[in-house]
Amino acid sequence: MRERTLELKLVKETRKRGGVALKFVSPSFSGMPDRLVLLPHQVMGFVEVKAPGEKPRPLQKSRHAMLREMGFPVFVLDHSDEIPVILDQITHAQDGKGGEAQ
Repeated sequence: MRERTLELKLVKETRKRGGVALKFVSPSFSGMPDRLVLLPHQVMGFVEVKAPGEKPRPLQKSRHAMLREMGFPVFVLDHSDEIPVILDQITHAQDGKGGEAQ
């Protein structure tokens, strides 16, 4: 599955849960995750979308670590089966029942 197809599935599944998966672009701060997932009840997380089997680049890993240190959940998505799991973890990240970032 291509990265773009996977990204569109994430957007669609996020919408089904009443949220949005915004394309996140930061021209002055490279390496940030691809999507900012916003869900009801002030819940948010970041998702880096990769083609199956692909891994984040070193700069991306550094940015993910920085965000996690600040308390934000960050996930790497490379297979469509992971979408519901990631969305569940983002949903529960702030209530102490989940959100362990990958």
